[in-house]
Amino acid sequence: MRVGILSYPMLFQRDGGLQIQVRETIAALNRVMPRTPRSLQVQLVDANHGYLSDYDVIHVFSAINGNYRIVETACELGLPVVLSPLLSPGWNRAAAWRARLVDRLAGRLTDWMVQTSYAQSKRALQLASLVIALGEAERTAIIDGFGMEESKIRVFPNGINPHFFTANSDLFRRETGIDRPFVLMVGSISPYKNQLGLAQALAGSNLPVVLIGAAPRADQAYLQQLLALRHVSWLGPLDHADPLLASAFNAAAVAALPSQGEVFPLSVLEALAAGTPVVMTAQSALDLPASAFALRKVRWDDGQAQRLAIEQLVAQRPERAAVQALVEQFTWDRVASQIADCYFGLQAGAGSLTALAGRGRRRHAI
Repeated sequence: MRVGILSYPMLFQRDGGLQIQVRETIAALNRVMPRTPRSLQVQLVDANHGYLSDYDVIHVFSAINGNYRIVETACELGLPVVLSPLLSPGWNRAAAWRARLVDRLAGRLTDWMVQTSYAQSKRALQLASLVIALGEAERTAIIDGFGMEESKIRVFPNGINPHFFTANSDLFRRETGIDRPFVLMVGSISPYKNQLGLAQALAGSNLPVVLIGAAPRADQAYLQQLLALRHVSWLGPLDHADPLLASAFNAAAVAALPSQGEVFPLSVLEALAAGTPVVMTAQSALDLPASAFALRKVRWDDGQAQRLAIEQLVAQRPERAAVQALVEQFTWDRVASQIADCYFGLQAGAGSLTALAGRGRRRHAI
């Protein structure tokens, strides 16, 4: 079976959690050893030269940025579609009511020439054969915010690369000279990620803030505001596989992610895998049972609560092995095996539909 992976065209022009998720998912899926006589080949679709009809199943990552059109085209060809929508857990019935109202107003004002991203995401969800949520909070958001039936939603989390579990602080200490407790924040430098709010909250706390992440051109002024604070240092962007990144997670006293919203943040999982406690935004789909001793959730705009949670974790740091145990089950190979079973199940159930669409497929470009 051939599976084609797609997302929006500009996805890999930057690097972040979604890019890592897509790359690691593909790599792990291609390591899956299907039961004979099943075979599995998974690859990114070249949207400029390839055809959706060359694949048996299409897997689309992200329900926004016009990706509903990919889902529509695949459905027209009779192909099963798996959708990983990556929706904010903030979607609920009230938010959905407001979004539908705005969509109707926009349509009437423009003679239905304008469609909101909410409407596009909902169409992608409705057409998809199977929807994969990263956690229970996203699953609830899909049901309450978009009216999806529970039966076609599966919950599979992200995975964690094994080297984060075995990292140590030596490389980071040697490269940076930082040998005291510090707070680490990994992510793109932007007001949405809220590095400045974190830094201001920790002013005078005797806890340096170390930032890792790319700074887009539009946010250079924001970066300069950060660097003007004496307790803030920036290491720039690091490749996800760079040993210095894993070492930084291990060396930190606390990792922080007080952004305005996250779905299932890899940086939090990686920090926990390195044995480092985390203070993160409450606006997230990540939910780990019995994790309060090492994972604190606070409002993104409550600097006082962020500082208090960080200082408490620094003062009473949990045992590293106990922190790592929270995420030991999150492996890319385990997730890939579950996703692969979904692919084969969809292929088996779509046989007649695929045959019906077969004759004219190769005339359809992406």
